[in-house]
Amino acid sequence: MKSFIKAALMGALFTSLATLPAQAAVDGETQFLLNTFLFLVMGALVMWMAAGFAMLESGLVRSKNVGAICLKNISLFAVACIMFMLCGYNLLYGVDEGGYLGTFAFWAADDSGVLAEGAVIEGGYAAASDFFFQVVFVATAASIVSGTIAERVKLFPFLIFTAILAAVIYPVQASWVWGQGWLTAMGFKDFAGSTLVHSTGGWAALVGAVLLGARRGKYGADGKPRPMPGSNLTLATLGTFILWLGWFGFNGGSQLAFGSAADGVAVSNIILNTNMAACGGVVAAMIVTRLVYGKVDLSMVLNGALAGLVSITASPDTPTLGIATLIGAVGGVLVVFTVPLLDKLKIDDVVGAIPVHLVCGIWGTLAVSLTADVSFVTQLIGVTAIGAWVVVASLVAWLALKLTVGIRLSPEEEDLGTDITELGLEAYPEFGRGSQKLV
Repeated sequence: MKSFIKAALMGALFTSLATLPAQAAVDGETQFLLNTFLFLVMGALVMWMAAGFAMLESGLVRSKNVGAICLKNISLFAVACIMFMLCGYNLLYGVDEGGYLGTFAFWAADDSGVLAEGAVIEGGYAAASDFFFQVVFVATAASIVSGTIAERVKLFPFLIFTAILAAVIYPVQASWVWGQGWLTAMGFKDFAGSTLVHSTGGWAALVGAVLLGARRGKYGADGKPRPMPGSNLTLATLGTFILWLGWFGFNGGSQLAFGSAADGVAVSNIILNTNMAACGGVVAAMIVTRLVYGKVDLSMVLNGALAGLVSITASPDTPTLGIATLIGAVGGVLVVFTVPLLDKLKIDDVVGAIPVHLVCGIWGTLAVSLTADVSFVTQLIGVTAIGAWVVVASLVAWLALKLTVGIRLSPEEEDLGTDITELGLEAYPEFGRGSQKLV
């Protein structure tokens, strides 16, 4: 009887609500608040990806390097944020429409128009919320480099390169698109950064890996790769789930607005497409590794999820769910075949970041033309131009560091591990050399 009465009351309530006049669109100040809220919350999710990178990389490096990789991830985030404040933001958004380069200037929030007495607010967002959302993208690009060149790069030269990446390399190419520069004028599209963030980090990592060379013992005299298992696949799996969650902020927040029903629908579709692309990457990597190697490779499957996420990032707003899943699945397949290709070239990528972020970033950017009104040729021009800029700029930066302070640890330091030689501690003292000192 109670259930019947409850159902009747609810039905009456819904009927009365349905007869109410349609609600007017929210006012300008409410739009301002909702947009600001979107940037802050989604930016926090993207910042949480830093924890995902730290856990993923910690799980995929050997135990003697775990402490150092954790230090690199927290310090690169701090360095990237500071450098983007000092000049990166204005290099990105200070460019003239259709131009190539912004201005070298310190960023400072300017909300005077909103805070002025009697100001009429018509949408927009708080300046600091915009900076926060943009700066966490820069740190993501730097995190990609960290994993690839782990276990043999010196700490401070790596952080100097991070500073250059955040201050100049990343902002210049991003200004060509998100700063309304010349690539946007051509019609190039990269919604949330398959190329602008992920391929940029991938190109910088590739150059660093080539100049550094492989880890000691990675390739035998016959050129065949030797397995160097990571320390903790549990941590790597946790890191992947954290990144997957953070990606909802990465792509969903890139709608850049949340002040209307249309924006709400768009953000929802973007997040769901993002999720389905990751699912496609996981399943594809599982199937292909089983067919090729006879067993399912967990590390490949984890990277398959990330490959799907990177692949959909250039255009999570236009595909259907089925197409988004297929785009992610192609990314998962690309990773499985790119990893052994790098080994044949003797390019040592510790965590598989180059296949995930560079190769799938390129694929995702070109795939935009499949679901959006964008020219494939234009997308290819953008990928090529950004790749050329990042490679040349990264090569100059890495070479300068190599010829001055040096970028690689000595053979003895590398054998001992970066935890001992760079930090003077161990992430797992009970199991490493430090266990000999424990009672």
